[in-house]
Amino acid sequence: MQAGEYRLEVTSNGEGGHGVSTQVDFYVSGKGSLAWDYSNEFKMDLVPDREVYNADGVAKILLKALTHKSYNLINNNEKMEFLGDRVLGLVMAKKLLEIYPNEKEGILDKKFASLVNKKTCLQIAKKINLDKCILTLDIKKKKNKIGDKVVSDCCEALIGSIYLDKGFNSVEKFILELWSENIKDSVITQIDAKTKLQEFSLKRFKKLPIYKLISNTGPRHKPLFKVGVKLFNTKLFISEGRSKKDAEQNAAILCLDENLEL
Repeated sequence: MQAGEYRLEVTSNGEGGHGVSTQVDFYVSGKGSLAWDYSNEFKMDLVPDREVYNADGVAKILLKALTHKSYNLINNNEKMEFLGDRVLGLVMAKKLLEIYPNEKEGILDKKFASLVNKKTCLQIAKKINLDKCILTLDIKKKKNKIGDKVVSDCCEALIGSIYLDKGFNSVEKFILELWSENIKDSVITQIDAKTKLQEFSLKRFKKLPIYKLISNTGPRHKPLFKVGVKLFNTKLFISEGRSKKDAEQNAAILCLDENLEL
C-alpha cells in the first residue's frame, strides 16, 4: 500500500430518493501509519490519549484490521476477522428475523448464508475499494499480492474494528447500509440449491454432485447434521443443518457460491 490519501465513499438512496453518502477517509504515511474518519455517526475521532491510538493519534485498531499476516506475523487481522465474522452474523440474523418474522428456520438459514458468505464480503469490500487499503506482502516476490480471500477476510476484520471502537449500534448501521442491496435481494433467494447445483454439475461436468454425511450430533429432539458436497475436481464444501436435508441445501449453497463463476 502506497503513501497517500484514500477516500472510500458509498452512496445509497435514502428516504425520498436523496443520496446518502458514507465516507471512509484513510491516510497512509510512508511508514505504514494509517488514520481514518467516517462521516456522521460513523465518525471516529482521533484522540491521542485513548488506548487504541498511538502518540500521533493514529488508529492502531484500524491499522491492525487492515494488516494481513504476510505483512506482520504478530500484529495482524486474524483475530479481528474472527470477531467481525460473528458480529456480521449477529447483525444479519437480527435483521432477517425483523424482515421475515414468520419464515421457517430452514429458509432463514439459506438467506443468512447468502448474506454472510465470503463471496458477498468480497463484493462489499470491492464496493468500497477496501482492497486498496490492505497491508500485505508476497515475501518471495517482495511486492503486494492481494487475493480475493484476503480482501474478504479484511472486510470482516474491518467490521470487528468498528465494533471494538464504537460498539454494536454503530457497526450495525455501518453493516446495514453497505449490505442494503443484498438484504433486498434476499427476498428472491433461490430456495432449492440442491436442484440448481445438480443442473450446474451435469451441464459443466456431466456428473452428479456427491453428498457425504460427516456427522450427526446433538440430542434426538434437536439433532445437528454436518454434510459435505463436492463436484468433479472440487474440494468438499461442508455445512450444517437441523435436518440432513437442510444440511445438504446449505452445503449446496456454499458450493454454488464458489463455483458458479468457474
